[in-house]
Amino acid sequence: MTAMPSAISAAGFEPEGDPLKEAEIWLGQGRRVALATVISTWGSSPRPVGSMLVVDSKGAFVGSVSGGCIEGAVIAEAMEVIAEGTPKILDFSVSSERAWDVGLSCGGRIQVFVEALR
Repeated sequence: MTAMPSAISAAGFEPEGDPLKEAEIWLGQGRRVALATVISTWGSSPRPVGSMLVVDSKGAFVGSVSGGCIEGAVIAEAMEVIAEGTPKILDFSVSSERAWDVGLSCGGRIQVFVEALR
């Protein structure tokens, strides 16, 4: 079972901590970690460029790249990046086949860069 995000407040996906600081702590604990960063947006996008989400190999995370609508897909991809070590650029938009699956039916586009941290 994946840990539920303690870093998401009841007010609606506001990060309660600094993802980079959390990544540093997790790395110091020997955890395997990936960082997802919003690198591009267009139209209706829930988070601005530069928003970050840190994920460990068990699915625990801190921060936000989407306010919830694509967070699950980004977390799954981040766990794959941790396992494989190869960075990815994820592209979610209404024209994407995955748009409806991940909840981005609102008319926007978001690109997220995901990299493993060592």
